[in-house]
Amino acid sequence: MRAIRFRQPGGLDRLEMVDLPDPGQPGPGEVRVRVHASSLNYHDLNVVLGQMRSADGRIPMSDGAGVVEAVGAGVTEFAVGHAVVSTFFPGWLDGRPTIGDFSTVPGDGVDGFACEVVVRPAAAFTHVPRGYSHAQAGTITTAGVTAWRALVVEGRVKPGDSVLVLGTGGVSIFALQLAKAMGATVIATSSSDEKLARLKELGADEVINYRNDPEWGKTVLKLTGGRGVDHVVEVGGPGTLGQSIRAARVGANIILIGVLTGIGGDVPTALMMRKQQRLIGILVGSRRDQLDLVRALEVTKIRPVIDASFPLDRMADAFRLQQAGGHFGKIVLEF
Repeated sequence: MRAIRFRQPGGLDRLEMVDLPDPGQPGPGEVRVRVHASSLNYHDLNVVLGQMRSADGRIPMSDGAGVVEAVGAGVTEFAVGHAVVSTFFPGWLDGRPTIGDFSTVPGDGVDGFACEVVVRPAAAFTHVPRGYSHAQAGTITTAGVTAWRALVVEGRVKPGDSVLVLGTGGVSIFALQLAKAMGATVIATSSSDEKLARLKELGADEVINYRNDPEWGKTVLKLTGGRGVDHVVEVGGPGTLGQSIRAARVGANIILIGVLTGIGGDVPTALMMRKQQRLIGILVGSRRDQLDLVRALEVTKIRPVIDASFPLDRMADAFRLQQAGGHFGKIVLEF
């Protein structure tokens, strides 16, 4: 079978197409899946660039969607022909988090889905939402589940709440769509007026160009009548967290899901304490979270926003587009 491997010390020029032995038939509790799509996340980019240490020769990509070709003994949830999508933490099935590293995550601690066929435990997959293509399903594993956990599991968003989303990456777009479906008001930011217009088309109630307005936290306060938002989906980390704290109301939830601006920096802790806010760091979610998201996507008819699609052998080009930051929503691989 065809697969992509990356070589240490990492870099997009270290991605190589290889032919590997077929993984064979599934054993008890396993399924064989023909992979048809994946989607790019910043975690994947950091792995292939060598910024997150992984084994030499690792097959990248944490997200994988495809079709079940065979089931092992004891598997009752799936049958041949079912469309499935992978989970980010294959061993985290339900409940509160117990995992604090990436040792079990496909494409990082174990081989991922940049390949044509995999044989994995059945519990490492869920069904896809009805009507979803493989490419659409491939966006759920990381971006979709992260947005769902941020808003629903941790934030408990309800109609009438206000949500601030930062940027136009996969998690932020999913969060916008989910928040609007739940009856929330959404304020969204971007450095591009063109992208801001697209955010409005997706349902954002207010938009802010953070490049033109570096004190956007104050602007959010003005837009909310001085109260601040109820929830922030914080993807930037130290470079944006201060403004997010200013933008959020007393008692707000700030869900930290990314560190795009770095891994350390100053945080206005006194302001955060005075506002009695909850800062919650999350890493994607459990299989139960994904199952709940799948049902929600079927009911709400939400479809992920896909900016561009690449074949497997152009993975490096897909990552270059991601690095450039010009995309809106998700970038996918289809093969």
